[in-house]
Amino acid sequence: GGDTGTDCVATSLRHGCDSLVQFEIMEMPPLERAANNPWPQWPRIYKMDYGQEEAAAVYGEDPREYAIMTKRFIGDERGNLQALETVNVRWLPAEDGGRPKLEEVPGTEQTWAAQLVLLALGFRGPEQSLAQQFGVETGPRTNIEAEYGRFTTNVPGIFAAGDARRGQSLVVWAINEGRGVGTAVDAYLMAE
Repeated sequence: GGDTGTDCVATSLRHGCDSLVQFEIMEMPPLERAANNPWPQWPRIYKMDYGQEEAAAVYGEDPREYAIMTKRFIGDERGNLQALETVNVRWLPAEDGGRPKLEEVPGTEQTWAAQLVLLALGFRGPEQSLAQQFGVETGPRTNIEAEYGRFTTNVPGIFAAGDARRGQSLVVWAINEGRGVGTAVDAYLMAE
């Protein structure tokens, strides 16, 4: 999904693919802004970006399949991709108000012929297990709490930067914060 998924769709079309499908693990967004998505938040609504528009012009429809998850890649005896197996999913609200829980929908398994799969997985927040194991505090969006510039967490000697700290963003921010956290870690180690 996202910008990278759109770029993959458009590039595949421009290279002459015979067909394509774009899987999206999230549910299809509403056509209009929901009450829980007020301005000035970014509008979470259905839209077609340039890649999907190009695919719709070629194939007559939006190439995306929503609320679907790949379960397995199937190859031939030489390891060449032949197909992938999927299952539809639904998102259940978390009881504690945290991240929604993913649930497979029984009976929706499907096999899709494929010669090439491009992965553009997006970002749903950093994995929580590592932060939990070390007692590192996370914010309401599950990002690791660390001050920009210092990159220190609540646990001495543990630092966070990039998407894990600020959330999904541009690669230039990840590069910038990677350099910054490198400097911060060096200063920490030299002080010991």
